[in-house]
Amino acid sequence: MTTTAAPRTSPAAHPEPRAINLARTTATATRVLRQLRHDPRTIALMILIPCVMLLLLRYVFDGSPRTFDSIGASLLGIFPLITMFLVTSIATLRERTSGTLERLLAMPLGKGDLIAGYALAFGAIALVQSVLATGLAVWALGLDVTGSAWLLLLVALLDALLGTALGLFVSAFASSEFQAVQFMPAVIFPQLLLCGLFTPRPDMHPVLEGISDVLPMSYAVDGMNEVLKHTDVTTAFVRDALIVAACALLVLTLGAATLRRRTP
Repeated sequence: MTTTAAPRTSPAAHPEPRAINLARTTATATRVLRQLRHDPRTIALMILIPCVMLLLLRYVFDGSPRTFDSIGASLLGIFPLITMFLVTSIATLRERTSGTLERLLAMPLGKGDLIAGYALAFGAIALVQSVLATGLAVWALGLDVTGSAWLLLLVALLDALLGTALGLFVSAFASSEFQAVQFMPAVIFPQLLLCGLFTPRPDMHPVLEGISDVLPMSYAVDGMNEVLKHTDVTTAFVRDALIVAACALLVLTLGAATLRRRTP
């Protein structure tokens, strides 16, 4: 009688965990923040650039404070989204090309843990960025808002998290940092043109208005305008904030689904 040997399992092969684990996610976020600590230029770009842009905008409209009041709130949400998109896409791609993501994916670490860890780390930076930008705009630059400054901060934070999610997502489709930057005209610029910053969305061509209705930046600008005009929390503001948050969560989920190893 002959016996058949049991097939060997490679010790390097680990089944991917199905559920997000808080310890693994926190460890990933801590590692990313530790690496960012040694890159002061990236930290300065993420935290200070929105503040510098708001400061510049304020004095561009120095002779017309009402113009700054009308568009400053919208840009308070747009600037963090753009900077977080740019920095997150490049930083994530750098880890991919350096082989760090390859080594992490070979460990018993789920894709959800990895994406959530990156989102948590960059989300912490986004929180600091949003607090500084909102405080500068409202208390130092005199941005006149009817509603609460805390609601402005909430939308600015959601916008920064959306930019983080978009950056994590598009990094999966770029093979170099230059390609990651090239995604900005495709992902960010159309939203910037159609979000209602330059002209009210109902005044656009019906086709463009329909496209703007499915772009998350449109609801970020709408949410900021609600705070600008109303003292209380309106139903429209809650809707806009929930849509931005849902879009960020959806993009993060897509980012986890598209995350894969580049080597067999």
